[in-house]
Amino acid sequence: MTFDIFGGFLGTMQEVAIALLPLAILFAIFHFIFLKLPPRKLLDICIGFVLAFAGLSLFLQGVHIGFMPFGEHMGNVLGGLSFKWILIPIGFVIGFAIYAEPAVAVMVEQAEKVSGGYIPEKLLLYTLSTGVGISVALSMIRLIYGFSLWYFIIPGYIIAFVMVRFSPRTFTSIAFDSGGVSTGPMTATFVLAMFTGIAGQIEGRDPLLDGFGMVAMVALAPILSVLTLGILFSRKEKSQYVSDDSRAKASDHHRS
Repeated sequence: MTFDIFGGFLGTMQEVAIALLPLAILFAIFHFIFLKLPPRKLLDICIGFVLAFAGLSLFLQGVHIGFMPFGEHMGNVLGGLSFKWILIPIGFVIGFAIYAEPAVAVMVEQAEKVSGGYIPEKLLLYTLSTGVGISVALSMIRLIYGFSLWYFIIPGYIIAFVMVRFSPRTFTSIAFDSGGVSTGPMTATFVLAMFTGIAGQIEGRDPLLDGFGMVAMVALAPILSVLTLGILFSRKEKSQYVSDDSRAKASDHHRS
């Protein structure tokens, strides 16, 4: 049992080490030339590197032995259901759980911190989750009925670029960043494996052609949802400004 769990773990550790090595070299160069950090701070950073190495290695090992096989098996079961419509609400629920992505949690926390509370963390998180849930549900519809991916991607990005003109620049920046952070480890491992499993069980669907493409839709969804939130914020600010201006004029009129 232990051997099966840690089978190929050395190869996974090697992959993680290769990925972290450039960052470690860059840090060492900056430390000795520019930063010259005190020993205690340097020790903390080195411990952080070790923890990141261990965490990434264990996570990727868990993906290989757990996340992906479970996602594929779940897809095989769901794809074999006679009533395929049930896949649509299931897709929404799975997509809504995108808040479990670590990168999403970091981004929404930073957005609230940098904006001084102007962009609430919870509101942004639920906006992203709702958008991703809708995109996974639409991906299920595409998978069930065999629609082309281009019917969703091209109009979606056209709408996004139009919405940019009406959304505040702050939300525009957050929107395009959120598209990247939403397609994290959970989406790229569990959900993608589930989609390829479903495609393999539906007659006339090719796992290679129809199972993929979901990540592209998940990357698009947060852009649209956050831009929508920005437009709503902009309208709220304008209405608040008009209301305050009207009150100020009324106050001046009574004084005169």
